Amino acid sequence: MTLLTAASVRTPGGVAGDAVLVDNGVVRAVGSSASLRTRDVREIDYPGAVIIPGVRDAHFHPVAYTAALAGLTLDIATSIAEVLDLVRAAASGAGERTLVGLRLDDEALEERRLPTAAEITSATGPIPTVLHRYCGHVAVANEAALALAGIGATTPDPPGGVIDRDPEGSPTGVLRETAIDLVSEACGDTGAVSADALAASMAGLAGLGITSIGAMVRRGGGAWATLGNETDLVATAGPAIPIKLRCYVIADTVADLHDAGARLDEAGPRIRWQGLKRFGDGSFGGHTAAMHEPFADRDTTGTLRLTDKDAVLARAAMASGRDVAIHAIGDLACTVVLDLMEDLAATEGNRSRLRIEHVSVIRTDDVARLARLGIIASVQPPFMGSETGWVEERIGPERMRDTYAFRTLWDAGVTLAGGSDCPVESPDPWSGMALARDRAGLTPAQALSASEAFTMYTAGGAAALGEPEPLAVGSPADLAVVDRDPVEATPDELRRTEVIATYVDGERADTGAGRPPWPGVR
Repeated sequence: MTLLTAASVRTPGGVAGDAVLVDNGVVRAVGSSASLRTRDVREIDYPGAVIIPGVRDAHFHPVAYTAALAGLTLDIATSIAEVLDLVRAAASGAGERTLVGLRLDDEALEERRLPTAAEITSATGPIPTVLHRYCGHVAVANEAALALAGIGATTPDPPGGVIDRDPEGSPTGVLRETAIDLVSEACGDTGAVSADALAASMAGLAGLGITSIGAMVRRGGGAWATLGNETDLVATAGPAIPIKLRCYVIADTVADLHDAGARLDEAGPRIRWQGLKRFGDGSFGGHTAAMHEPFADRDTTGTLRLTDKDAVLARAAMASGRDVAIHAIGDLACTVVLDLMEDLAATEGNRSRLRIEHVSVIRTDDVARLARLGIIASVQPPFMGSETGWVEERIGPERMRDTYAFRTLWDAGVTLAGGSDCPVESPDPWSGMALARDRAGLTPAQALSASEAFTMYTAGGAAALGEPEPLAVGSPADLAVVDRDPVEATPDELRRTEVIATYVDGERADTGAGRPPWPGVR
């Protein structure tokens, strides 16, 4: 047995002494070191530090994050000229391989627009190139990539997607939602991410105090086809990954869902097929979130992606005792996804957790339904830090009170699980907790308290991922040791949190190297 001691132990329920007794990877007791200390127990002391439950990030894209660490990232650019300079430099070493760029942010560019296919071609020449907007729901392809996919003036928009066109009807290169799939699938797997790189990037997350993530992984195909079969990558890397990956599979057929799930369940004790992930709509940034009323700055209500296929896949997942997680950012998407989940809850029973991912803007009557049905809201406070400069312009002031409505959801009794949607945002959970409290100044009335924000990233995340109550007797010894009390710290102090050690199943999971690197400025 091992006794971990510190200045205090902070749980979601409050301060619970100064020590945690760990036996065979399980918490045996939490309390006073004086009462738990015995001669035959090994003691590790962290003077002045605070022991907390391991942080959970409920919504994370591990393969795309790994690609962002090593590949072409574009959010440092402030103009289209700078974007093209970065792309040109990357293209010079790409050979004949498709070039993929991530985290392109048109809102941060002087021109406030995305580059065109022709502009990208001027930097890449004949190398097929796809640049993904940072939200992941919009991309721009160059002329070579469009040609590879056979996209021209007469190509129809695919169901659930849009090909932007110039006044003459020719594609501009901008692809929204499922239209991205046409190019990504034509380009195929670029081999940009290896199993070793994935294992290393996941190990780095322990340096942030993260012990579990809700890993969103594709079976293959789709908008991220250039990253390969993500479920196979995770399964191959699984034995070397020191944190827990609760995997939500993005699949288009029941057979693919089950095949991917079986592969993941065989990947080692810290990898688990947790459930299904599907998409109800798109993003605010791409004007593809599905809204009841048009956006304030563009005459569109976005793109509703939910189809009968989603219900079939959801029922298959629930029949296997797995979760169902569906992306819904706009208020119309929240309504329609709730309609589906209400039907699932009535007809399939309570054999799995139902989760709505993002819940970015939601009507008051839908909040009540969410609470009544016991559906978990998987939310991303870091979105507010990125959208401060433009979200009210896009949503309109009348809808802002219902946007990132954490206080309304919490007070209604909805379980909130915090996350980053990384690589859409930084994986840093301490910034996420701080933003849940200060909201970057957006609608302060919707702020959470320090204790609530801490709970959202610990107990709330554990609930969303099907894990036992953190730091409870009998629960896995998944915990972090940090240099300050997250509840006593101000938001700005919280952002400066340093992680001293991270334990998963009672074993050190961090390398001692501190925070992992993060590209760009976000």
